[in-house]
Amino acid sequence: MSTSRTLRPGPVVCVGETMAALAPDPLGPLDDADLLRVDIAGAESNVALYLADHGIPARWVSAVGDDPFGRRVRARIAAGGVDVSGVRTDPDRPTGLLLKDPATHGTRVHYHRAGSAASALTPDVLDGPALTGAALVHLSGITPALSPGCHALVERALRPDRPWPVSFDVNHRPALWTGRSAADVLRPLADRADIVLVGLDEAQALWGEGITDARSVRELLPGPGVLVVKDGAHAATAFTGADAHTVPALTVRVAEPVGAGDAFAAGFLSGLLRDLPVERALRLGHLTAASALRVAADHGPLPDPVVLASLLETDAETWRAATIG
Repeated sequence: MSTSRTLRPGPVVCVGETMAALAPDPLGPLDDADLLRVDIAGAESNVALYLADHGIPARWVSAVGDDPFGRRVRARIAAGGVDVSGVRTDPDRPTGLLLKDPATHGTRVHYHRAGSAASALTPDVLDGPALTGAALVHLSGITPALSPGCHALVERALRPDRPWPVSFDVNHRPALWTGRSAADVLRPLADRADIVLVGLDEAQALWGEGITDARSVRELLPGPGVLVVKDGAHAATAFTGADAHTVPALTVRVAEPVGAGDAFAAGFLSGLLRDLPVERALRLGHLTAASALRVAADHGPLPDPVVLASLLETDAETWRAATIG
């Protein structure tokens, strides 16, 4: 499969903020919680962790505060096999924090990240040694929302003369865009990336109800060599040039949906980097997403390797009937 820039051997470099995360234990509304469990949460580090699970060399580039949360974040990601040598420690700004508020109709997230260490990132992080030899640089639409410096970082990463291909997960977080138009910022950024992942629902929220299906998203974003449109629990469609490849989602017993999109991105990118056919890369995305759906945290264990290999190779009918418990 080709993108506008050729994928090559080397690490995937994931750039973006990771925060400490507090969630009720046991899961339930935050208003009623007596205990909170400390975890970590960050879209780009989630991708890095799942890439490492798949045996793909991964680096996470960011900044954390010189505080217990920052040390916890760095240690947890390093323990997952991710290279964190490109992570800065900011002596003056704190590590970001989020609180999860699970409810019957979904999980609401409360952010405490204004003025965080990662929000002070600037384009110069792209000049660091962590970017040397990158096979791919992975970014998300969260980063340009954090500050003008972070927006400039993403703009520079997507410059036409960039030396590495870029994958971009639109990852629209409405709470981060108060008073600004996410639609006007995220569309041109996405259209300049080599590989783009976006949910059909978030594309509709961003760019209008005229977007009714995956094909209409492709018409809006013709630039990426590879565009993946995820339709929730139904299917995911990958466009490679004008060709479309659709793979149904798996049936999964869901504990919490947060983090599933990042897991899907990592699985799909792993498939591309392993030069799998596009349908199998999509299957690997779905299988990795199941790992996040089955746990309350953002990162969960991959399915058993035998199950993983079997489902990648199985026929379409068996795939559609599969359930991940």
